[in-house]
Amino acid sequence: MDRRKAGLTVFFEGPFWVGVFERIEDGKLSVCRVVFGSEPRDYEVWDFVLKNYYSLRFSPGVETALKDGRVNPKRRQREAGKQTMQAGIGTKSQQALKLQREEKKTERRQAGREQREAKKERLFELKQQKRKEKHRGR
Repeated sequence: MDRRKAGLTVFFEGPFWVGVFERIEDGKLSVCRVVFGSEPRDYEVWDFVLKNYYSLRFSPGVETALKDGRVNPKRRQREAGKQTMQAGIGTKSQQALKLQREEKKTERRQAGREQREAKKERLFELKQQKRKEKHRGR
């Protein structure tokens, strides 16, 4: 029995939106990458698929196993949620930027805490010095 499967994933990569077409024919996976530019609307993606699918240049086929059966939509949604919780949303560069921002935030908090403590210490020393000067007068 000849089984075929096709799919499209649209995601943000760098400054552009990219679509990856995947198709499985005769147990072989082939892919094609398309750059959309600005964020495409649903109807624009659908129109692109209808007009350009047969003119796309797919990669040579790679052996793959086609999973059998349908998956309950609730289970699929649960699995997608688990994947986003593990990997997070965004590309690796976006995740790296997020880590960098978090590190800077902790550094900034620590520096602010040290400044507050130094100011507190300085004010305490001034207060002690004033008390000594008042006491010295008599």
